[in-house]
Amino acid sequence: MMASPHAPVLLDEVLEALEPRAGDVIIDATFGAGGYTRAILAAGATVIALDRDPTVQPHADAVAADYSDRFRLVRTPFSGLAEAFEGTGEAKLDGVVFDIGVSSMQLDQAERGFSFMRDGPLDMRMSANSDHGGETAADIVNTWDHGPMAHIFKLYGDERQSGRVATAILRRRAEQPFSRTLDLAQVVEKALGGRRGAAIHPATRVFQALRIAVNDELGELRAGLEAAEATLAPGGRLAVVTFHSLEDRIVKAFLTERTGNAPGGSRHAPVTVETRKPSFTLKFKGAVEAGEAELAANPRARSARLRAAVRTDAAPWGRIAA
Repeated sequence: MMASPHAPVLLDEVLEALEPRAGDVIIDATFGAGGYTRAILAAGATVIALDRDPTVQPHADAVAADYSDRFRLVRTPFSGLAEAFEGTGEAKLDGVVFDIGVSSMQLDQAERGFSFMRDGPLDMRMSANSDHGGETAADIVNTWDHGPMAHIFKLYGDERQSGRVATAILRRRAEQPFSRTLDLAQVVEKALGGRRGAAIHPATRVFQALRIAVNDELGELRAGLEAAEATLAPGGRLAVVTFHSLEDRIVKAFLTERTGNAPGGSRHAPVTVETRKPSFTLKFKGAVEAGEAELAANPRARSARLRAAVRTDAAPWGRIAA
C-alpha cells in the first residue's frame, strides 16, 4: 500500500455522514491521495473517484491494486460529476463527498506554483501543467488590469490592501514580468510592509485568491453541488468539507435553500415563484468541526467544517445563485 502524504480531515465524521455499506455507490469528488476513498472502500462500498489533477494517478493506481473490483478514477472537475457517474453505468448513487481546496501534497510540489514558501513556476492550475491549456497565475498578474486584479484579491482572499498589492504588481511587471512564486511573494510582502508579527505570511491571501481564480473553485463548487443534487438517489448522502468562509458560505446557503429553511420574502409581496419541495434534509445541525484530538494530530483541520444532508425524493432545484 502506498503511504498517503495527505491526512483526510474529519474522517470519522465524514463516514458518519455518508454511512457507507456493502452495495452502496459513492463518489469521492476530490480523490487526492485517496484518504476518504480507502475508508469508504473498507466499509464495503464501491467508489467512483473524481479528480482533475493528473498527479494523483499513482495514488489511484495503489488503490486500484487493492480494490480493483470496486474502484475507478475519472479525470474531471466537480462540474463533470453527473456525466462521470452516468458514464460508469451504475444504477444508483448513494453518496457524494467533497473536500474543498488545495491539498498539502499540492502545496509541497514546488513545480505546481501553489506555495509562496517554495520557489516554482507561477502556475497554480489544479488540472494541468505546461503541457495543457488554461490561464495561469502568471497570466493574471502579468496581464490583468488593476481593477479586476484588486477585486479578486479582496473577494477571494479578503485582502484589505488589495489595491496597494495590485498597484505594486503593475509597477513591477512594467519592468519585468512575473514567472516565479517567490518573486511574487516578495513583491506582495514589500507592498504590505512585511506585516511583522502577523500570524500568517503577507502573501497568503493573494496566493489564495489567485488559486481560486485560476481554478474557478467557487464556480466548480456550485456546479458540483448542483450535480450532486441532480444525481443522488432519494436517501443519498451529501458531505462537504470546507476550509475557508467563502466555500462554507456557498455550502451553507445551498443547504439552507434546499432544505426549505431560507428566509421568506415579505408577506405583502406577490408570490411569483412556485413553492418547491425541499430536495435535502440536514444530517447534522450546523457545521461539524474537528475535536481536540484531531487538531493535535493534524493542525490543518483547524479551519475545516463539515456540512451534510440527505437527498429527498423532490425534483432538483437547479442553478445556484452566485
